[in-house]
Amino acid sequence: MTKIDVLTLFPEMMEAVLGESIIGRARNKGLININCTNIRDFTKMKHGHVDDGAYGGGRGMVMAVQPVLSALESVKRDDIKPFVIYMSPQGKVFNQEIAKELLLKDHLVFLCGHYEGIDERIIENAVDMELSIGDYVLTGGEIPAMAVIDAVCRMVKGVLPDEEAFTEESHFNGLLEYPQYTRPEEIFGEKVPEILLSGHHKKIENWRRRQSLYRTWKKRPDMLKTAHLTKSDREYLEKYKGKRRKTAKFIDEEIK
Repeated sequence: MTKIDVLTLFPEMMEAVLGESIIGRARNKGLININCTNIRDFTKMKHGHVDDGAYGGGRGMVMAVQPVLSALESVKRDDIKPFVIYMSPQGKVFNQEIAKELLLKDHLVFLCGHYEGIDERIIENAVDMELSIGDYVLTGGEIPAMAVIDAVCRMVKGVLPDEEAFTEESHFNGLLEYPQYTRPEEIFGEKVPEILLSGHHKKIENWRRRQSLYRTWKKRPDMLKTAHLTKSDREYLEKYKGKRRKTAKFIDEEIK
């Protein structure tokens, strides 16, 4: 079972999201153990305060050291050292490769900051990884933590119907996902690509792979630098390099 602890000032906010949908059902089945701890419960400061002034002055407050360290200590287990993640705009930008790395950890602890953040000495001595979900600043670490937890937990065995439910999605293998279609067969005057109605699984597989390649080349060409590409993939991309089309319908004819 994957064990995750979240240290936050707003546990209800975390539970409202992580208690629903796929992740919520996985928790109910016992596939994932997510516990949200309120840092405020550990403060020894008057009136339940959890912030303190910053040395050197300046605007804003810093999360108080004592309640943060006490909350961290409360989730430690004797048998396994937790892997502590601090959600911070200064951290490494989160991606699918990091999600797969975190999946291998036995015990994850997410520390959600607020105000002007936490004491630097806590980051240096008690945090294993600083993570960011993008180059922008949010009001706290809860929303980023939710995003990371969701990305990791959906890969836990049994959470999704089968492994292909996530291995074929955007970013898992360094490419964007191929386009999806459902009923009816025609909307806005456009029909579902014929190849998807053919029942020819090998051709459908080839079509989807090339659509993924084309979409990545068109929308996120930067991803191709690190994507897991085969010789055939590279030949395909070289063949269509320089072409600019609104859609990739020409792939249909090529694979027929």
